[in-house]
Amino acid sequence: MRILHTMLRVGNLQRSIDFYTQVLGMRLLRQSDNPEYQYTLAFLGYGANPEHAELELTYNYGVDSYDMGTAYGHIAIAVPDAYAACEAVRQKGGNVTREAGPVKGGKTVIAFVQDPDGYKVELIQRDSEVTL
Repeated sequence: MRILHTMLRVGNLQRSIDFYTQVLGMRLLRQSDNPEYQYTLAFLGYGANPEHAELELTYNYGVDSYDMGTAYGHIAIAVPDAYAACEAVRQKGGNVTREAGPVKGGKTVIAFVQDPDGYKVELIQRDSEVTL
């Protein structure tokens, strides 16, 4: 077994695609529209299944925002340098909500950014990862 994808409901599909591709460096892998059932799906990632897990963005026609549940935490992305990644996110118009630094009680360097719909994305510093 393995994780195939994570799905997020978004209020503006193109705005979200732009964030994940232009700010976080993912690629739009495929997109499908289903007018009969009034939704559009977009799959993004750093690579496609089966080698990589993907992010599914779901846009339901006419819904421009969702309430954030208290159970949702974040998506995590490995980066080679969390400090540089925060600067790159800022320069591309992204919102850094926690600057890079060691996790409380540990040594792992992390940061948090927020997508246009309010979803948190954790950047975890790891050697030999792709730069944003």
